[in-house]
Amino acid sequence: MKSLVGLALLIGAALAAQTTAPARLVPVIFETGFGRIVLEVDAGHAPITAANFLRYVDGHFYDGGMVDRAVRPDNTTRHDVEIQVVQFQINPARQREAFPPIPLERTSLTGLSHGNGAISMARGGPDSATASFFVAIGDQHELDFGGKRNPDGQGFAAFGRVVDGMDVVMKIQSAPTEAAGGQGAFGTETLSPPIAIARAFRQ
Repeated sequence: MKSLVGLALLIGAALAAQTTAPARLVPVIFETGFGRIVLEVDAGHAPITAANFLRYVDGHFYDGGMVDRAVRPDNTTRHDVEIQVVQFQINPARQREAFPPIPLERTSLTGLSHGNGAISMARGGPDSATASFFVAIGDQHELDFGGKRNPDGQGFAAFGRVVDGMDVVMKIQSAPTEAAGGQGAFGTETLSPPIAIARAFRQ
């Protein structure tokens, strides 16, 4: 019951923020083992997703987390609809503290898109995203609403973009990943070793 109340409050606050500040952009800095990445979180166009992401940032969930997945043409596990992304995770020791999944803010409603440097929530089914997110490398419009990357065609929830540090993102993407048969969560796309996140905070 508490989780449902918390989710309702989050959605209400996010919608109120959208009404009062439709163009609000929030800078967030990630300090990684490969360098600093500066994100611009679009709380105006994707209020629910942005509010959810920022409460993980403000709660220091990404401190001690990792970038553990790098998808590129030479290691992808899917060749039907290929993408290029790197994926971020919260500190695994805090996984049990994660907030409930949030509703999917489709790109058809937010007006955002998975262009180069877009940040977006990882998910399985619709309305299942929590804290894991990824950065798109190059235009990845098959991740938008109506795209073919997900069988349901609902796409992923873009909620901002990288404004500084794409060179760091590219360096992470080219880092070693596990060979075929590896035991990582993402198989051949698993960074080996993962790239540490020292901390994440609002600028």
